[in-house]
Amino acid sequence: MVKNMMNESQMRLPSIAISARDANRLRRLAEVAADKYPETAEFLAREIDRAEIVPADRPMRSVTMHSEVTFGDDVSGDERTVTLVYPDAADVGAGKISVLTPVGAALIGLSAGQTIEFQTPAGGWRSLSVKRVRSPS
Repeated sequence: MVKNMMNESQMRLPSIAISARDANRLRRLAEVAADKYPETAEFLAREIDRAEIVPADRPMRSVTMHSEVTFGDDVSGDERTVTLVYPDAADVGAGKISVLTPVGAALIGLSAGQTIEFQTPAGGWRSLSVKRVRSPS
């Protein structure tokens, strides 16, 4: 069970779009990770469930797997540019964050100009605003 995670009835969540290819793989990832990372896996699964699923052959302007995304932390004011990857390719030092982290799960499907607020598994609140999305080459 997610520890005090905010749900849609408590706050308006931004609309998100995920490619069909990413959605299928991410659903499987969330299922496999449910025992080891229950809060984040459930958060990711909820994000997929509420997303518009876009056919794989349609261009995406939202954060997809392997996108480079620049986002701001609305609380700290910090700005970061990262590439969203699957857990086996994660390397924080190289700017590659896993979709199976709270930040990665929050970013998937967002477009430039959108903001999402979420509660972390530790109980803190984060608010992230996407500044720029660059599709994978």
